[in-house]
Amino acid sequence: MSAGVVKNMRIEAFLEMFVAERGGAANSEAAYRRDLGDLEEFLRRKGVRLEDAGVRDLQAWLGDLSRRGLSAATRSRRRSAASGFYDFLVDEGLRADNPARQLLPARRGVSVPKALTEEEVRRLFAVLESAEGEGAARLLAMVELLYATGLRVSELVSLRCDALHLPGGGGDAFVRVKGKGGRERMVPLGVPACVAVNRWLGVRGRLLGEDGADNPWLFPASRGGRGADARHMTRQNVFLLLSRVAAAAGFAGGRVSPHVLRHAFATHLLEGGADLRVVQELLGHRDIATTQIYTKVVESRLRRTVVDNHPLSEK
Repeated sequence: MSAGVVKNMRIEAFLEMFVAERGGAANSEAAYRRDLGDLEEFLRRKGVRLEDAGVRDLQAWLGDLSRRGLSAATRSRRRSAASGFYDFLVDEGLRADNPARQLLPARRGVSVPKALTEEEVRRLFAVLESAEGEGAARLLAMVELLYATGLRVSELVSLRCDALHLPGGGGDAFVRVKGKGGRERMVPLGVPACVAVNRWLGVRGRLLGEDGADNPWLFPASRGGRGADARHMTRQNVFLLLSRVAAAAGFAGGRVSPHVLRHAFATHLLEGGADLRVVQELLGHRDIATTQIYTKVVESRLRRTVVDNHPLSEK
């Protein structure tokens, strides 16, 4: 297989993840494809593979973008596309570092993540809980875990059954999560999540039968195999299932995704008075600056509450 094909395959794999895990819109996907294609072509002329680029290579690329007269907004988006791509390579074990994170100047401003309100979350769960069948039990367990723990969708699908601690006689329930860089963290589980997961485990046992003992995954693929060949559900499948139930709950396309539920988990904890350091630990963030983005959402909602409800605020 040629190097060019491998590079293209990795760009496509990143874009597939971007759409499935983050709910990326079609126009954003197309823009990122052009951005990464531009970077790949620039590096090719320098004799550097896309996967092997260093900080100086990326700095030279940004300088070239500026000389070509691209706007600051476009250059910022292209830097973001590169950073997302190299983060993906790090997550996949294909690189040890992300050179784009060392680029200067820093990103302009902070992108405030989309988050559902608590009422919107209740609306989503109302539809999930009214559905029947084996697939409904599985999806409810997945969404309960996403919202109750703030897991990344990649962490959710790669959960093994032995990562769950669900004591039947009381005690603390939690899930052991293997996150980015192989770092493990323990995330507590509330009662609704425990109930949904236990219900799914019963359904899972009936579906797998004898094969269940040889399939370690909490959410196995429909044809998951056994033993070393066992496979788990894909991130893309989770996104598709969630988008369908979101549409049934009346949400616009792209409004609900696994990443949005992760945002809701963090935002609602902070709104409830949780300590920022605790939220950082639960999310598995290495840098608290990443977690601080969620305080912007809380501040924005507080301002909106004052504007909408205070008698002397400007409408």
